[in-house]
Amino acid sequence: MSLPFDGAISAFHDNEAPEDVREAIRDARKKDVLDPSFPYKREMDSDDYEAQMQALQLNLVRLQADVKLTGKRIAVVFEGRDAAGKGGTIQRFRENLNPRVAHVVALSKPTTRESGEWYFQRFVDHLPSSGEIVLFDRSWYNRGVVEHVFGFCTPDQRERFFAQVPKFEEMLVNDGITLVKLWLNAGRAEQLRRFLKRERDPLKQWKLSWIDVEGLKRWDAYSEAISETLDRSHTETAPWTVIRSDDKKRARIAGIQSVLNRVDFAGKSDAVEAPDPKIAGGPGLWHG
Repeated sequence: MSLPFDGAISAFHDNEAPEDVREAIRDARKKDVLDPSFPYKREMDSDDYEAQMQALQLNLVRLQADVKLTGKRIAVVFEGRDAAGKGGTIQRFRENLNPRVAHVVALSKPTTRESGEWYFQRFVDHLPSSGEIVLFDRSWYNRGVVEHVFGFCTPDQRERFFAQVPKFEEMLVNDGITLVKLWLNAGRAEQLRRFLKRERDPLKQWKLSWIDVEGLKRWDAYSEAISETLDRSHTETAPWTVIRSDDKKRARIAGIQSVLNRVDFAGKSDAVEAPDPKIAGGPGLWHG
């Protein structure tokens, strides 16, 4: 079977990955959590996960009904390194919702025209209208991390972004939008394990890109950029919730809980608990 990018991910694992990363992947059982600093050693039990997820799904449907009835506007930003679990969390969030009410925005590379516009302009077009929930699969925070790491923006452009983003988000919130910012974070060994699985699975190879391959070699640069971005954009008006996503199941539950806890809506049940503080909290929970 041919591998995408001529097997570049396997080659990185074999020849360039730190020894402790290779060792963690080699010695792990299927449901082991690889990061030794993660508060749980094994993946969440499937029965517990399904029971909690079912209760949360019912509350999401009730949230949807309330949003449609009251005209609430909700925007959820999902950020994190590649393979951190953004797509899976988004999928679980919207799987029982009406796509006319809750839809995903995943913008591609800016066009030539968009590159000449105010940086936030193309995102403004996708903000929620009355009675809508918008889930941003990556967002304006590309400028703080990916564009910086790969040299797609200048230092001046990035500084302008950091100067403007708190004001931009404050305007959104002051206008009545509920803005929830989630940063999913998986450890280095777990990211590489997930990439290796994608590389070998013909049904998931489409998820891989040149950025993913090159990003493996720039872990430290990503870590520095993420740390700075969280520090400079975590505000009282628009705070970050960092979710440690080495266990996808716990991360998905924490992500949904984080959104449901930010909104008052009719029919909210006691099942909507606060997310597990061991894996979800402020930027202090993030680690590179």
